[in-house]
Amino acid sequence: IDTAGIRRRGRVSEKVEKFSVVKSLQAIAQADVVIVVVDAGEGITDQDAGLLGLVLDAGRALTIAVNKWDCMHASDKRLARSNVARKLTFLDYVTVHYTSALKGTGLRRLFVSVDQAWRSASRKMATSELNAVLAKALTRNPPPVVRGRRIKLRYAHQGGSSPPLIVIHGNQTNQVPDNYRRYLVRTFRESLGLHGTPIQFQFKSGDNPYKGRRNVITPRQQRKRKRLMKHVKRR
Repeated sequence: IDTAGIRRRGRVSEKVEKFSVVKSLQAIAQADVVIVVVDAGEGITDQDAGLLGLVLDAGRALTIAVNKWDCMHASDKRLARSNVARKLTFLDYVTVHYTSALKGTGLRRLFVSVDQAWRSASRKMATSELNAVLAKALTRNPPPVVRGRRIKLRYAHQGGSSPPLIVIHGNQTNQVPDNYRRYLVRTFRESLGLHGTPIQFQFKSGDNPYKGRRNVITPRQQRKRKRLMKHVKRR
């Protein structure tokens, strides 16, 4: 999405502006990865920040290109980088690239980030892997005590992808505070190497849904078991 195409109010007619916004929203809804292109000379405007918030709300993987970087004076680039970082604190998992579409600089790294964001968003994660990360998070920083009882998070599994949805079962899960949710997001993101995509959590109270369920043995496992039993009988 080139945010320069969504002009500021007053520069174009309201009808054209509304059409541009609608087309941008449609692009977000249909995209696997959104590339938001902003003007280096203008930095992250309030309108840009609002559009980025819509991408976040839609759960889309994201990377940002600050374009026309070649037009910036060297003395202005440090301030521009600082302003971008300040405006994007709510998207700390997103990679920002400083590019020049005219000269082609920075574009290769940009598309490497796009591929990485897509892989992270669509990744399938093993239940054992998620529970290992959960155990590490709980050991490092246990959940808080609420009304005299400690919140207990017992079990995690993947509930979806694009964006990754991690379902955590336990007791008093509706009492998990926002700061602890953010801690879990950081821990899972760092441990699993998920870049460029939001991570969603769903907390459920109750028992482990897989407790007591019989494991389904694959044909390969059945053949392996038969070979093992034959070997035991021969001995």
